[in-house]
Amino acid sequence: MEYVIETENLSRRFGKVAAVNKLGLRVPRGSVFGFLGPNGAGKTTTIKMLLGLTKPSAGTIRILGQPASRNYLNRIGYLPDVPNFYSWMRGEEFLTFAGQLFSIPPKELKKRREDLLALTGLEGVKTKIGGYSRGMKQRLGLAQALINEPELVFMDEPTSALDPIGRKEVLETISQIAQRCTVFFSTHILTDVERVCDRVGILNRGELVMEETIAGLHQRFGKKALRLVVAGDPGPLAAGLVKKTWAQEVRRENDSIYCTVFDLAAAQRDIPLLVSQCSLGLVRLEPVETTLEDIFVRLVKS
Repeated sequence: MEYVIETENLSRRFGKVAAVNKLGLRVPRGSVFGFLGPNGAGKTTTIKMLLGLTKPSAGTIRILGQPASRNYLNRIGYLPDVPNFYSWMRGEEFLTFAGQLFSIPPKELKKRREDLLALTGLEGVKTKIGGYSRGMKQRLGLAQALINEPELVFMDEPTSALDPIGRKEVLETISQIAQRCTVFFSTHILTDVERVCDRVGILNRGELVMEETIAGLHQRFGKKALRLVVAGDPGPLAAGLVKKTWAQEVRRENDSIYCTVFDLAAAQRDIPLLVSQCSLGLVRLEPVETTLEDIFVRLVKS
C-alpha cells in the first residue's frame, strides 16, 4: 500500500505540555482520511507540522514520499478552519490570483477556475466575497485548495461553523474532490466523518488511540443492541432483562430500555414473552446500530 502521509514519533511540546506525543500516522493514497479528536486533542497542531507551519519537537514526517520540506508544497492543497479572503474580490478573481501564485499558464488557469467554480456550486456568482455566506466561503476555500491540482488536500474543521445546508453543500463537494486526490479531513463532527470518510485516525490528548477503516471500527467495536418501548412501568422488565444470560448491558433512557446482547436471536425470541409476564404492552422492539460516536466516546474515555 502506498502512503501519502507517514509520521514516526511525531511530537510537539509547548513548555511542559505535549500537544502531540509520538504520533505515528499512515494515510493511504486515494483515501478520505478522517482525523478525529475532541477540541484540544492536537489535530490543528499536527496539520501545521505536516504543512511545515510549525516545527516538530521530535519525530519524522514524510509527505508524498518526501521528507518534510518545502519541495512538496506545490503538490498539496490546504483549507484552514477559517479561510480568509480579500472581501473586495469576486470568486473568479480570487481563484485567478491563487492560480497565478502557482505560475499556472493563463489558458490552463482559466479552465481550472471555471471547472472548480462549477464543482463548488459558485459558477456564475458575481457577488463580491465580502457578501458570501459562510458556506460559500468554505466552498471557495475548497476551490482555492484545488487550483494547483494537488495530490493531497488538508482540511481543518471545514464544516464546524456551518448551518445544516452549508454542511451538506461542503460535504457533497468533498465527496467529489475525493475522486481527484487524497483528502485529510480533520474534524470533531462524527456524522460528517461517517458520511465521507473511509478511514479514520482518532487522536486524544495528543496521542493516536486508533487508526482503522470505518468498516473495521464497526466490526471491532460494534455491539448488538435492541431498543424496547413498552406500555406501563418498564422497571420490572429491565430487572428481568438483567438476569438473562444473553443480556450484556441494560439501561433505561426516558421511556426506552436499551439492551446490548450476546445472542440477538435469543433476545428477540425471549423479550416478547418477558414483556407479557410483566403484564406490559410491547410498543416497539427494534435493533440499534452502534454509531461512530458510540465507538469514539468509548475509545477516548478508556
